[in-house]
Amino acid sequence: MTESIAEAPQAQESKTQAPLIELRDLKVHFPIKSGLLVDRTVGYVYAVDGVSLSIQAGETYGLVGESGCGKSTLGRGLLRLVEPTDGEIIFDGTDVRALKGEAMRRARRRMQMIFQDPLSSLDPRQSVQSLLVEGLKAHGLAGDKADTLRRLRETLDAVGLPASALRKYPHEFSGGQRQRIGIARALVLGPDLIVADEPVSALDVSIQAQVINLLEDLQAERGLTYLIIAHDLAVVRHIADTVGVMYLGGLVEEASSDDLYREPMHPYTKALMSAVPVPDPVVEDRRERILLAGDLPSPTNPPSGCRFHTRCPWAQPTRCRDERPALRETSTGHRVACHFAEDIAAGRIGMHDVEPELIRPTDLATPGETGDLIPTV
Repeated sequence: MTESIAEAPQAQESKTQAPLIELRDLKVHFPIKSGLLVDRTVGYVYAVDGVSLSIQAGETYGLVGESGCGKSTLGRGLLRLVEPTDGEIIFDGTDVRALKGEAMRRARRRMQMIFQDPLSSLDPRQSVQSLLVEGLKAHGLAGDKADTLRRLRETLDAVGLPASALRKYPHEFSGGQRQRIGIARALVLGPDLIVADEPVSALDVSIQAQVINLLEDLQAERGLTYLIIAHDLAVVRHIADTVGVMYLGGLVEEASSDDLYREPMHPYTKALMSAVPVPDPVVEDRRERILLAGDLPSPTNPPSGCRFHTRCPWAQPTRCRDERPALRETSTGHRVACHFAEDIAAGRIGMHDVEPELIRPTDLATPGETGDLIPTV
C-alpha cells in the first residue's frame, strides 16, 4: 500500500468513487508551555478541532473563514508539515499518518503546496533552476541533466515563464511572476494534490485573475486536485467546486459553490456572504447586512456548545450553549453544523441583538488563571 501512494502515475483515471483525500475528525492542538526550569503544559491552542471532509480527484475544494479560524493549519496538517494531534488522513486509500521516514518522503511527491507569500517562500540565494531542481534531486528524478533541463523548461512554459528565467533569482521578478515560480516548484514533481494557501492574496487584483486562470488551465491539462485556502469569497466562488466554511477550528458548512452562494444556511456563512459587495447599487442599498458582535473567541479557550453562539444573532437559550452541533446533511451535498438551520431558513426563528461576551484577559493567553472580566468589543 505504501508503494502505491508513492509511485502511482500523475493524473491517473479514478478507478472507484472513493475520494482522493479524506480527513476524518482531524485535530491539530498546539501545547502552551510554562515554567522556568521545567516546561509544563498548561493548556492547548485548538487550532483545528475535529474536521472531516473529502475531496474527489480532479475537484477544487475551497476552504474559507476569517483569520485565525485554522484553515492554514488544516492545510499544513493535511501534508504533515505540522503533525496532527488526532484523526485520520486518507490519501488515495492510504493512511498518511501511518507513513514514516522514507515512505512519507516519497508520498510527498504526490502532495505539494503553494504558499501565500511568493517572496518569503523562495530562497533569495538560489536561482530559479536551483529552486526547481531541488525537489527533483530529493526524489531521485534529476539523474540525466538533459532530461532534467527539458523538464524544467516545460514546467516554466506551463506557468507562462520563459526558459531564460532559470538563470535569474527571485528578486528579479514581479510578485505575480514569483508566484508562478512557486506554482512551477509544486508542479515540477508531477503531483496529484496541490494545497494552495492564499495563493493570490499578496497580489494585485489584475494579477490575481491571471494566476487563478493559470491554476484552472493546469487543472484541466493535468487532472490536478486542489485544496484552495482563502478568505476572499469572490476568488473561491470563481474557482471552487465545493466550498467549506471554517470557524474557530471547525467546519460549520459545506456545499457546492453554487448552492452555498445561492442559499447559505449557517448563521456565520450568512454573515460572511452579507459582507460581499454586490455590483448593483440598487441591490446593494436594499440588502440586509449582518454585523457580528464581538471578536473571534480565543482558540485556547473556545466557547462550550456551538462555538459561534457567542456572536450568533439567531442563538437560542437551549442547545446552542451546551451541545456542539454535528456537521449534518440538510440536503443533497449540503452539510451544516447548526441545531436550528432549517428553522432559521424557514423564518421560524428571528434575529435578536447579541450582548458582548464577557471573557477573562488571560483567556487570550494561558487558560486556567484568574483575572477581571472584560467585555469583548
